Amino acid sequence: MKKIKEILKGSFELREKLLSDPFRPGYHIAFPGDYGLPGDPNGAFYANGRYHLMFLYWNRKDFFRYGHLSSTDLVHWRMHPDAIGPDEFDGGIFSGGAFVDADGTAYLSYWGVADQHGKGATGLRIAYSKDIANHYEKWEKMPEYAVPGTSFGIREETDAQGHKVLLGNADPSNIWKAGDTYYMQAGALVVLNQFRDRPDAPNRMLGDWTELYASKDLKHWEHRGRFYQRREDDLWTDKSEDDMCPSFLPLPKSPSGGDMSGKYLQLFTAHNKGAQYYIGSYDPSKDDYPFTPEKHGRMSWQDPSCFAPEALIDGQGRQIMWAWFNDDLFSDERELSEFGWCGVYTLPRTLWLREDGTLGQAPVPELEMLRYGETDRVEGVDSRSCEIFIRAEVGKKGKTGLRIRLTRDEYLEVYYDAKNEELVYDSTHARVSRVRQGLERAPLKLSGDKLRIRIFIDRAAVEVFANEKQAISRRTYWNGQPDRELSLIADDCTVEEIKAWNMMESNPF
Repeated sequence: MKKIKEILKGSFELREKLLSDPFRPGYHIAFPGDYGLPGDPNGAFYANGRYHLMFLYWNRKDFFRYGHLSSTDLVHWRMHPDAIGPDEFDGGIFSGGAFVDADGTAYLSYWGVADQHGKGATGLRIAYSKDIANHYEKWEKMPEYAVPGTSFGIREETDAQGHKVLLGNADPSNIWKAGDTYYMQAGALVVLNQFRDRPDAPNRMLGDWTELYASKDLKHWEHRGRFYQRREDDLWTDKSEDDMCPSFLPLPKSPSGGDMSGKYLQLFTAHNKGAQYYIGSYDPSKDDYPFTPEKHGRMSWQDPSCFAPEALIDGQGRQIMWAWFNDDLFSDERELSEFGWCGVYTLPRTLWLREDGTLGQAPVPELEMLRYGETDRVEGVDSRSCEIFIRAEVGKKGKTGLRIRLTRDEYLEVYYDAKNEELVYDSTHARVSRVRQGLERAPLKLSGDKLRIRIFIDRAAVEVFANEKQAISRRTYWNGQPDRELSLIADDCTVEEIKAWNMMESNPF
């Protein structure tokens, strides 16, 4: 009885602490406790009318695990028991993906690693759940490693000429099926690190790539080659960037889903430069380079603040994505102890192929259920939790957007820069603690269209979407003042419409 009382007391204290935390978001997914370091979103899938999302976190009891959330509306989420954690083979769980087969069985692909004491093996593993009635609460691991590693993140093989070959063996993608064959990618960061600083390194071993593995039964996997060939002219990515946390799914024609476009999206993260993507064509009959990238884009520019994208296809045929807000707030044990949690995901955004062949991206419309208190001015809304919409005819040199004042002398700005044709997040005027300073600049050509910009503020999370073409996601900490002043930026433009809403918190605490 005494132990139960202590647990209840602790849970009440944690709830009060989280509710009083000025940095904790109200409607972005925020970790329920413990530490998302890393906090990659993983294992996203849709089944039986529910969205499922795994979150990678560091459980102080036994190292890295997959937490499990589900939702019917992408806004309100239910906690489930952790899906997978360490066992006698895995010391810890690192990133991976998900797949639902035709019989409703759900699979999680993941990177099994040794724990902090060196216990456990390494390699790619698969867990599965047939627990459909209970919304996939019970998971079992396949007993054998799908692709065993010979060392951390690496599988060593011998080619037909007897030469040693190093294959990437980390961060598996989602599994997908083409014909009677299952496929899965593996990230190659650890292999890249073997060659990154070598002046004699061959181009083939530099930059981003993934390995492709295939199976007929989800148990026995063979290496087929590389999934795609990186451009060696560094026009899209440079030789320092890796491809980890890959997600490979078909792109729909519309933000509302429906028919697929025939093109595919490879989402991935580079550890030094953050989330990005390729749009291209896929030919499963090819063993080597079956995916041909045709366009490249980024979701993070200045640094890897937007990190580890994860996506699914839902019942409407929409491709929906989350990413991890990777930042510096929880950088050491003192800060972890101070806050008792870390880990926040971006808003769910829908991705599709626009008519011009570029990537469309917009927040899912389900978020609109949180709006209340609509007004036609930015002043007066709850600056801690709001959404701002601005439509404007812009000139050729001005700025259009929002200023967020943090203190009397410090502020942030998010705006469209017409002269440079960029969407900008500017924190250079914010010198308060826990603000990652700098300019985040995302290319954005309006091509004669009017500017349509949506800005979401959720405590320490700020996201901006423009013209369903571009987005910036950043964490924004300030000095704890409860009310931040918002004001319009409107230089060399005609503002035609402003709408602002307070946003209801959807997180329980």
